[in-house]
Amino acid sequence: MDQQRIIIIGATSGIGRALAEIYVRNGWTVGVTGRRKELLDTLVAAHPGRVVAAAFDVTEEADCTDRLEALIAALGGVDVIVISAGGGAMNPPLDYELERATVELNVRAFTRLAVWAYHELSRRGGGQLAAITSVAGTRGSRQAPAYSATKAFQIAYLEGLQQKARNAGGQVRVTDIRPGFVKTKLVAGMPNRFWEADVERAARQIHQGLAGRKRVIYVTKRWRLVAWIYRIAPRWLLERL
Repeated sequence: MDQQRIIIIGATSGIGRALAEIYVRNGWTVGVTGRRKELLDTLVAAHPGRVVAAAFDVTEEADCTDRLEALIAALGGVDVIVISAGGGAMNPPLDYELERATVELNVRAFTRLAVWAYHELSRRGGGQLAAITSVAGTRGSRQAPAYSATKAFQIAYLEGLQQKARNAGGQVRVTDIRPGFVKTKLVAGMPNRFWEADVERAARQIHQGLAGRKRVIYVTKRWRLVAWIYRIAPRWLLERL
């Protein structure tokens, strides 16, 4: 079997980094990106010859797709692309700048990366495109309006790409990864965190789901139930929670 190669966009820490470590242990060649070069360098140093890194900010780098194509060339190809670059924060005072930054990252940058990845895999004859969205995208949130709204956008966008890929013959497989609470900096300020998974457990479940070529992966699996309850809950109830 040929060497398998994956690119994880957003792998300096958290789920993205843990996922990179798992793929290295499973014999893959891994390309990683992120803003903090020093953190990527530690990953490269820990796995010489197995990890290739490119440091840039997906919201600011005008030629980020050129950098990604150079990363593919360094890897000798790509089979799986995971978009793990995303973020948001609790915003009770509804500060506009925080909302704007969330939209820039989770909508504008996400769309650019998803379009590039879909076309790149299609051009290469197929592969798997996955992105980390969130259970929070199921309904709106008063604590983090932009975060829940942008994650809803991502969920709908990936569903559109799934339809597009199937209509095109199914060479590209699109996977939506929807975590609940995972112990990362992103959720550090959130109250009442339940069913919180550690990063390693979340990454293991994502790896298993991607290997099974699932369309939607809930992390942890029990969050599928929470998402279902959110979807059917009446608006008046959510407004009182």
